[in-house]
Amino acid sequence: MDNKDNQKLHIAMFPWLAYGHIMPFLEVSKFLAQKGHRVSFISTPKNIQRLPKSSLSPLITFVELPLPAIEGLPQSTESTSELPIHKVPYLKKAYDLLQPPLTHFLQHSDVNWVIHDFICHWLPRVATQLGINSVYFNISNATSLAFFGPPSELRGGQRQRPEEFTVVPKWVDFPSNVAFKLHEMVSHWDCMDDEVSDFQRLADAIQYCNLVTMRSSTEFESDSVSLLRKLYGKPVVPLGLLPPSSVPRHHGGADDQVDEKCEVLSEWLNNKKEKSVIYIALGTEVTLSQELMHELAHGIEKSGLPFIWVVNNRPLVEGMLGADIIPPGFETRVDNRGLVWRGWAPQLKILGHSSIGGFLTHCGWSSVIEALGFGRVLILFSGANSDQGLIARLLHGKQVGLEILRDERDGSFTSDSVAELTRRVMVDKEGESLRSNAWAMKEIFGNKELNNKCLDEFTRFLETWPAAT
Repeated sequence: MDNKDNQKLHIAMFPWLAYGHIMPFLEVSKFLAQKGHRVSFISTPKNIQRLPKSSLSPLITFVELPLPAIEGLPQSTESTSELPIHKVPYLKKAYDLLQPPLTHFLQHSDVNWVIHDFICHWLPRVATQLGINSVYFNISNATSLAFFGPPSELRGGQRQRPEEFTVVPKWVDFPSNVAFKLHEMVSHWDCMDDEVSDFQRLADAIQYCNLVTMRSSTEFESDSVSLLRKLYGKPVVPLGLLPPSSVPRHHGGADDQVDEKCEVLSEWLNNKKEKSVIYIALGTEVTLSQELMHELAHGIEKSGLPFIWVVNNRPLVEGMLGADIIPPGFETRVDNRGLVWRGWAPQLKILGHSSIGGFLTHCGWSSVIEALGFGRVLILFSGANSDQGLIARLLHGKQVGLEILRDERDGSFTSDSVAELTRRVMVDKEGESLRSNAWAMKEIFGNKELNNKCLDEFTRFLETWPAAT
């Protein structure tokens, strides 16, 4: 197809089967549709059914590909949120089996571009064979990508054991403290597919695509973006931080129930002083032992500070019931200053409330973007999934928060260290610069105009790129 500047494109989106991946892909889809481009958003039936579809552009079409059943993957499972971490390799194997139906769809459509995740390492080569251009969209930041290095390093470089990922790599050409802790790397090793490692997948996604993008901006990490261009030898175009435009409706639960929950939380927060409350949320997929969960609770209690702690209903470790997550008597002891909230909570609404001062976070990139969009200072508690440890080091280095000290090997920590660091970040005089730095980040993370400029530049790249042959 001849790709003239004024021609509207047909773009296929194919994210990994995780809510934290699917939602950024949907946000980009909305922007592309606003620019008049057609979007085919491709995923499995359950994941598509969960998406908020109200007020979506008619230019966005959802394409359902049933996930093949494989031995080892529980029946009807289609998302990482439904699995313990050691079962995720089975989901990757099933996802790879979507190659034939996806290829069939691309063959029988007029798609110009496919925007893909790294797990589907085979897709850029399929796209090239079909005369379609491809973009690898990394849903995290440029610093994490730079840590993993170029495709040659990912395939067979010097780092072959978890220990070798605990130092800053030699190709990072600016001052950096970003590397894994050993316990984080061991945890990540556990969710890799033996047949095709995540490093192999990432190497193929980068090497065979036309263009690399990520959820970041040069205003936040210009050194890392420049380094990626050198490492990859191809265009690297950040598409912005995708700050949320509104509070998304939860995909499970009626609207009136959601409104009722929001009302209860707002009433509780309205009675607290400005910037006095810590919001605590460890994401939907973080796993902690009961012992560590109780240690965290005791640290929060010892800090003496007001808090809202959102606790998921699903077990944090296999065999552990929701009631066991919180120590006996904890809620009674903190009743006058703390609120334990079970199940889904409107995170964006909570973070935006004037009573919230800081956020104790597992360092998922979406959560960090939401918090810094409101200028909330961070208490960094890496969830040890994906690149959350790297994100914790990055933000600690940027001095927008501090990381809770943990044992390098097993990730253990003490309640005293939690209490001391929380107070330092939230109220102590020595934390004033952290609070000021985090507040200043609103100008980058909460700036929709700045982020739309990034998306505009990314879209222009797609519109002006020569058509594949």
